[in-house]
Amino acid sequence: MTSTLPSSSPWPLNPASPTPNRRLPSPIFMDANSPPSLDGDDHSPLSDLSGISAAVVSPDDDNHRSQTSSPTTTSQNVNPNPVPQIVDSSRPTLLHLSFNQDHSCFAAGTDRGFRIYNCDPVREIFRRDFANNSGGVGGGIGVVQMLFRCNILSLVGGGPEPQYPLNKVMIWDDHQSRCIGELSFRSEVKSVRLRRDRIVVVLAQKIFVYNFADLKLVHQIETMVNPKGLCEVSQVSGSMVLVCPGLQKGQVRVEHYASKRTKFIAAHDSRVSSFAITNDGKLLATTSSKGTLVRVFNTLDGSLLQELRRGADRAEIYSLTFSSTAQWLAVSSDKGTVHVFNLKVESGSLGVERSRDPTDTSATTPSAVSHLSFIKGVLPKYFSSEWSVAQFRLQEGLQHIVAFGHQKNTVLILGMDGSFYRCQFDPAAGGEMTLLEHLDFLQPEESF
Repeated sequence: MTSTLPSSSPWPLNPASPTPNRRLPSPIFMDANSPPSLDGDDHSPLSDLSGISAAVVSPDDDNHRSQTSSPTTTSQNVNPNPVPQIVDSSRPTLLHLSFNQDHSCFAAGTDRGFRIYNCDPVREIFRRDFANNSGGVGGGIGVVQMLFRCNILSLVGGGPEPQYPLNKVMIWDDHQSRCIGELSFRSEVKSVRLRRDRIVVVLAQKIFVYNFADLKLVHQIETMVNPKGLCEVSQVSGSMVLVCPGLQKGQVRVEHYASKRTKFIAAHDSRVSSFAITNDGKLLATTSSKGTLVRVFNTLDGSLLQELRRGADRAEIYSLTFSSTAQWLAVSSDKGTVHVFNLKVESGSLGVERSRDPTDTSATTPSAVSHLSFIKGVLPKYFSSEWSVAQFRLQEGLQHIVAFGHQKNTVLILGMDGSFYRCQFDPAAGGEMTLLEHLDFLQPEESF
């Protein structure tokens, strides 16, 4: 793999060397407690991370390249000029949806570019619609991942007219409106995960972990066939945990980078279909291709902590996410129902300080646990599994992803039809969630 610089490099030269510094400045992020910036005409209204404008791989890294067989080497320069964009008011086709790491924003990849939205209030922050080779509408983006609220994003082409090759991850700087680096591979990129110090690229049977500062490869992992690009990383600084499929059916691999430990968890008998981890990487939730059960594990020792039941019928799980306090877990599936589960993990045993509202009575929520759980060892698991506290009904068969909102006891739902829902659940009474907001985020902002 090589990363490439624009022809006019913005990097300051090291007086001791005629080549640019290889170590990049540390990223500068918006204070997580400050309100989101929604203004700005000349630049992206996200935090400035323009210090990371490219990474350099010098000629003496040939040996490093030869040891990494899957990423291919590239010699082309990333275009130093802004990418041509167009203005088109027609409705785009959604190719990809993702929340950022703290659920304050979400990104949408379309058949003509990408758009970034604020979650609370819901508002389009900016969009980039690309022109195709003939100057018309085109330039599909199949994967777009944000890095909290900064101006650096990762993009992968997609759709009938992809803006970039499907085997490349493009590092986009929205302050410059252009790509300032790329990672190239020999096969299609399935997904990308970002954190402040790492870029993780997922292929069909391999995962590559790069240092964010200089795009150097630090780890590669072989997995079983992974067509959905399943992979998650923790977000607490200094203690990265990575979760990915193992080499066997139903197996999950957990990499603890701080302690240099690898843990394999036999999560299910059938293929793992989705998983999620907490921000600190200490809890893991998994589902299988059956989609009936959600299992919660301790990533440190692999022990099963809780088993949750989505339903009795087979379902395809679309999305799985923890709340920031690890008190709640939300699940969406093709059955059209979003479920919220109450987690009863003994946080003290995991070394996790989990804040609960002293007025919260969810521990006694009637719908949280089957009334027949006292004969857990006698009846089938269907009767002893824990059921969801709250539910919200959606259109069956339409793909939705979920996240927990910053408002108390709220869930955010995004649909591949452009729908946005904000719902609130009652942790004490449970039952159907209350719809607080519903809109079509692909419509012009005036109609919100």
